[in-house]
Amino acid sequence: MTAAQRLFVYGTLRPGEVRWHHLEEFVVGDGVDATVPGDVYDTGLDYPAAMFGGESVIRGRVYELRPDRIDDALEHLDRVEGAVRGLYRRVEVTTSAGTAWAYECGDPSLLVTRIASGDWQIRDGQNGL
Repeated sequence: MTAAQRLFVYGTLRPGEVRWHHLEEFVVGDGVDATVPGDVYDTGLDYPAAMFGGESVIRGRVYELRPDRIDDALEHLDRVEGAVRGLYRRVEVTTSAGTAWAYECGDPSLLVTRIASGDWQIRDGQNGL
């Protein structure tokens, strides 16, 4: 399966988070837990930002996108994630579950506080929900 068919999510696009409804209609199945090299940050704006690569690990989930809706899904998510305004950019990452698309921070001013746990939902040992 290619990256074009899957999406790695680490923040508000995860189930139970405020933007899950933007992704839910486009996924097949329940997804799988996955990690990817990088750092995740609390922006102080109730959503995270990630920079991929390096020694640290970001925890999230990989979802297969519905084959008949991939283009619609990516176009919609690019708008939702601010990719068209440069806030985030869609990049291909290699996760523990294979390659996938993900949204990386495009605005360094959003990188406020690094989350040591690598998990937006568990911010430095605290349950983030």
